[in-house]
Amino acid sequence: VFATRKVTAEGLERTFALNHMAYFILTHCLRERLVASAPARVVCTASSAHQRQELDLDDLQLLRGYGPLKAYDRSKLCNILFTRELARRLAGTGVTANCVHPGFVVTNLGQRGGGVFKYLVRASMIVAGRPDKGARTIAYLAGSPDVADVSGGYFYDCRQIEPSRAAKDDATAQRLWRESEKLAGFA
Repeated sequence: VFATRKVTAEGLERTFALNHMAYFILTHCLRERLVASAPARVVCTASSAHQRQELDLDDLQLLRGYGPLKAYDRSKLCNILFTRELARRLAGTGVTANCVHPGFVVTNLGQRGGGVFKYLVRASMIVAGRPDKGARTIAYLAGSPDVADVSGGYFYDCRQIEPSRAAKDDATAQRLWRESEKLAGFA
């Protein structure tokens, strides 16, 4: 989470670049190796914060109406949409893709920004849970035989839950994938 809108050297809004494009590019680069090493698993960290947003595919970079929480929430919606589409594309390869809401846990989230926002985030960490609690579901998805054949799911507390309606929109997931390919220079 960044308090103000800034862009990367590649011209991407930073929250979108870090929380979505990084997953997209890394997974793209590892795809052949993942498939060759199947069974393999991809686990993406999303957030329940995705529920507060719809995705505007015509303004992925938040040129209009930037807000730090809006950028974060939308990037987490992108994580779930990306995971759904990745799972669809990997079907039958022996590679699964799932995403997780780790819960509100102590992290460096939002503490790289400045001003009042940074201190509000730090204060909120007082009520946050321990990082090991957030990591439990990530480890479960990465290694449990219980989810070896589950793909495209959204998990919290080691169980699959329903994401928002917007996060289940396969047409949006497919278009986000195509837009991400363009932004990454893969298309």
